[in-house]
Amino acid sequence: MTTVDHPPPPLRRLEPLWLAASVLAVALTTWLVVIARMDGMDAGPGTDLGGLAWFIGVWVTMMAAMMLPSVAPMVLLFARVSRQRALHRRASVPTWIFVLGYLAVWTAFGLVAYGVYGLVAALEGGFLAWDRAGPYMAGGAVACAGLYQLTPLKSICLRHCRGPLHFMLHGWREGRTGALRMGATHGAFCVGCCWGLMLALFALGVMSVFWMAAVAAVVFVEKVVPAGERVSRLAAVALVALGLLIAVAPGKVPGLTDPRGAPTMHGDEMSEGVHEGRSSGVPGEGVV
Repeated sequence: MTTVDHPPPPLRRLEPLWLAASVLAVALTTWLVVIARMDGMDAGPGTDLGGLAWFIGVWVTMMAAMMLPSVAPMVLLFARVSRQRALHRRASVPTWIFVLGYLAVWTAFGLVAYGVYGLVAALEGGFLAWDRAGPYMAGGAVACAGLYQLTPLKSICLRHCRGPLHFMLHGWREGRTGALRMGATHGAFCVGCCWGLMLALFALGVMSVFWMAAVAAVVFVEKVVPAGERVSRLAAVALVALGLLIAVAPGKVPGLTDPRGAPTMHGDEMSEGVHEGRSSGVPGEGVV
C-alpha cells in the first residue's frame, strides 16, 4: 500500500479542472492528428484499411479523439474517488491506468473489426462494388445500426455509461490491476453501447473525418447530455432513414463519398504511413 503527499487545499480544488483540461487537450490533439492523417485518403465506403500496424495506430488515435470527451465524466469521477481514498491512507492509483484499460478494449474491438472487414473483402469477389450491391450492403448496415439503438442491450449499456456513480460505488477494485480492470469493464459497456454506431462508421467510410465527427457527436450527446436517451432514439430513426436513402439514392446523401471516384491508397503505402501528394506528385507530400 502506498501513500501520497497531498497538495494544499487550494491546489487540491484545482485538480479536477486540470484533469478535465488534460483530457480535453488530449482529445483535441488526437483530432488534429486524425485530420492530418486522413488528408487525401479514401473517405468512402469500402476503403482499404492498409496494414494491421498502420490501422491500429490510426484506430487508437481515432478512439481517443472520438471517445475521450464522452468518457471524461467517468474519468473525472474515478480520479475523485481515488483521491478521496488516498486521503484515508488507501492506495493511490494514477488515472491514466483506468484510461489505458478503457482504450485497450476499443483496441481489441478494432482488431476484430479489421479481421472481419478483411475477411469480407477477401470473399466478396466484387459483389460489393459500388455499382453492384455495395449501396444496399452499406445502407443495410447503417439501418441495422439504427435498429440496434432500440434494443434492450443498448439501453442497459447506455444507462451504465450515463450513470458512472453506481459503477464506482459497486465496481471499485483496488490497486493498479484493479484500475485497469475497471477501465476495461467500462470500455466493454461502451463497446456494447456504441458498436452499432461504429458499424455505421465503417459502412459510411471509416476514414471519413465528416462521419467520424458525426458519430462522435451522437456518442457524446447520448452519454453526457441530459436528454441523451431521447436523442439515442432519434438517432435510431435517423440512421434507419439514412440507410434506406443510401440503398436507393446514395448520390443524394450529403457527405457520402462515392468510392468509385475517391482517391485511394494501397495497403503497402498505408503500412509505411506515406503517400504521394495528390496534385504535385512529389513523394513524401501528405504524410499520414
